[in-house]
Amino acid sequence: MSNENQQNQGEELDATRNFSADLIAEDPFALSADEQAAVDALPAGNALLIVRRGPNKGSRFLLDQDLVTVGRHPNADIFLDDVTVSRRHAEISRADGKFTIKDLASLNGTYYQGSRVDSQVLVNAAELQVGKYHFTFYSAKKAS
Repeated sequence: MSNENQQNQGEELDATRNFSADLIAEDPFALSADEQAAVDALPAGNALLIVRRGPNKGSRFLLDQDLVTVGRHPNADIFLDDVTVSRRHAEISRADGKFTIKDLASLNGTYYQGSRVDSQVLVNAAELQVGKYHFTFYSAKKAS
């Protein structure tokens, strides 16, 4: 094999490596600088839901009350306007510094880390799904 053929094969191999690296997406759940700043600025005892996939991707919902309703009903605290969401789909409660999501007998269910749940204590960076909406949960850092 001539040096020219070896060089051409080497260039093709490099191009293939670069092309495949371009296809590998960055972590879709990584926080942008703006989102990280919002999480860092959370007052103690509060939390934040960020829509990662689905309608309104990038939207943020502050959890700063002891009870937050989630659903398709216009009076829901977190209004999710999609037919995959029940009118009264779920509620998120805060007690003793912990947040818990509870499904309210919704048609399509509430999912935590990919598993359907009736009720679940939320941990930092956990994934929630309500209908087509995929959220990541972030709680405030503990006060030092």
